[in-house]
Amino acid sequence: MNGDEVIAIYESISQLTDEMLAAARAADWDLLAALETQCGKHIANLRNCEDHVTLREDLRHRKVDIIKKILEDDRHIRNLTEPGLRKLSALIQSNQTEQKLLNTYGMGS
Repeated sequence: MNGDEVIAIYESISQLTDEMLAAARAADWDLLAALETQCGKHIANLRNCEDHVTLREDLRHRKVDIIKKILEDDRHIRNLTEPGLRKLSALIQSNQTEQKLLNTYGMGS
């Protein structure tokens, strides 16, 4: 793998985070999860190959710019998903507490 190929992977990840942000904005959680899986595969590929590649200065600057954009997209995605995750967590906790009470008083299944 060479520097141009490494940057191409970063650009693919950036495109995926764009799509993930759009999916989060549309509350399309299935698409968001599928895109996250694809993104993870690209990241794993980078982990396996990037350490062996030395980037030219212009590519290093491009990489930094791409990473900043990916992190910004990630921040926006988290801002959209965290309220729903907190609500889901509270529901799960409530259900677990209810089940414990039912089990304690012999009313559980």
